[in-house]
Amino acid sequence: MADLRELDTVKIIEQCEVSPPPNSLPSTILPLTFFDIPWFFCNSIQRIFFYEFPHPTHHFLQTTLPILKHSLSLSLQHFFPFASNLIVPPQLHLSHIRYLQGDSLSLTVAESTADFTLLTSDSPQDVRNWHPLVPTLPSPRVEQDGIRVLPLMAIQVTLFPNSGFSICLTFNHLAGDGKSLHHFIKFWASLCKARGDLTSIETSLSLPSHQRDKVKDPKGLLFIYFRVLEHFESKRMEFAGLVRDVSTNRVRFTVLLSLEQVRKLKKWVSLKCASDDSGLLHISTFVVACSLIWVCKIRSEEKKANFSEECDELCHLVFLADCRERPEFSLPSTYFGNCLTSYIVTIKRSELVGEDGIVAAANAIGKEIRDLKSDPLKNAETLMSNYRELGKPGKSVLVIAGSPKLGVYKTDFGWGKPKKCEAAHIESSGSISLSDCRDENGGIEVGLALERTQMNKFTDILEKEIHNIDRSD
Repeated sequence: MADLRELDTVKIIEQCEVSPPPNSLPSTILPLTFFDIPWFFCNSIQRIFFYEFPHPTHHFLQTTLPILKHSLSLSLQHFFPFASNLIVPPQLHLSHIRYLQGDSLSLTVAESTADFTLLTSDSPQDVRNWHPLVPTLPSPRVEQDGIRVLPLMAIQVTLFPNSGFSICLTFNHLAGDGKSLHHFIKFWASLCKARGDLTSIETSLSLPSHQRDKVKDPKGLLFIYFRVLEHFESKRMEFAGLVRDVSTNRVRFTVLLSLEQVRKLKKWVSLKCASDDSGLLHISTFVVACSLIWVCKIRSEEKKANFSEECDELCHLVFLADCRERPEFSLPSTYFGNCLTSYIVTIKRSELVGEDGIVAAANAIGKEIRDLKSDPLKNAETLMSNYRELGKPGKSVLVIAGSPKLGVYKTDFGWGKPKKCEAAHIESSGSISLSDCRDENGGIEVGLALERTQMNKFTDILEKEIHNIDRSD
C-alpha cells in the first residue's frame, strides 16, 4: 500500500496579501442570514486542486504566478467576501461580514519535493501527506470592546517542480457554501485562462449576487438560531462537535463508481423495492451512492461487546441541499452566501448491516428528499440543537460533503482539468465527499479517510457488494 509520508518537504517561497484592485469597490457590510448561522461553529473547509505542470520552478514563478495573482485580484473585486473579515461582537446577533478598502486574503507560494504522482493517486495514502499543502487561516484579532475579527479565506499554491502544482483554499463556511466557493474558483480559473481579460470569460460564469436582503425568513429562524447560539457554553469557532478530532492513523483514498456501476445499482435497488413492496420514494445517483458507501462503512466498523445494544443503536447521515431556486426563496442561482438546508437521516444499525441494508438506507434517504421537496425548512427550528445532540461522543454520524453537481473537474486555469480535486477536510471523523468523476461523464468519486484496518474491511465489503450487484444485472 502506497502510504509514504511526505511531511516537512515544503519550502515557502513567498507569502503575500492579495486585494481587489485599488478603489474597485466601496467598503461594504453584509448581514448574516439564517442560512449562515448554523455554520458559526464549523471548522475550516479545505478544497484542494492538483494540476499537471511539467516545468521547473523558475518557469512557474515567471510565467504562471503573475497571472494567478492578477486574475485572483480581479476576481476578488466581485467575490469580495473572501477578502473580507467576519466581525463578531460580544452581542453575537450583531455579527456580520465587513469589507474595508485594502482588505485582503493571505496567499502562500511554496515548493515541495513530495511525489506528485503519489499525492494525486486514488490509492490509500497517509492523510498527513497533504497537510503541508493546506494553508491555515490567519489568527483572529480582537479590536476594542471585545470585537473579534476573523479572516475568511487563505490560499496556498504549491509547486512540484517538473510535475505539477496544487491550489488549496481554506475558508470559513460562514462566508458561503460549496456553490458559492466553486462559482468563485471557476470565475478565477476562467479569468486566469483568459489572462485577465474579463470580456472573454464564458457567459455562463455570471457575476455573483450579494443581495442578502432578498433572503426570506418565513419561520423567524435568524432570531431562533442566534438565541441558541447565545446559550452555547463554548464560544469557540467550532461546529457543535459534528467534526471531531483527527486520528493520525488514517489513510485517504478515493472510490470510483462508474456510470455503468451507478446504473446497475439503481436498477438493483429498484428491483429490490418492487419485490418487497417497500415503495422507494426517490432513486438518484446521490441516493444509491450514499446508501452503498454508508452501509459499507457501518459494516466495516468494529463490533461492540454488547450485540443487542449495537443493533438498537441509531445511525445518522447528514446531507445538504441547495435552496437557491426554490419558490419559497426565489433567489438567483448566482446568490453568494449560504443557501443550504440540512437533513438528518436516522436508521437503526441493525437495518444497515442487514441483508437489505442498502435498500433500507435508500428508502430512508429518499424519504428525506421527498420531504425536502415539499418543505425545505422542515424541522429547521430544531436544526442547531439537533446538531449539538449528534455531536455528543459515541454517536454514529456520517456527513456528506460536496456534490457531483458542483463540477469540480471543470475548473481549468489554462493547464487543463485538474489531475485530482478533493475536499481535504474529510479526514475529520465522520465525513465523506462526493464529486463528479475526472475521466467519465456520469461517474462519481467518493473521497474517504479511514483508519487502516477499517479501510481494508471497507474495500473488501464494497467489492463484494458491487460484485453481487453486477451478477444480478
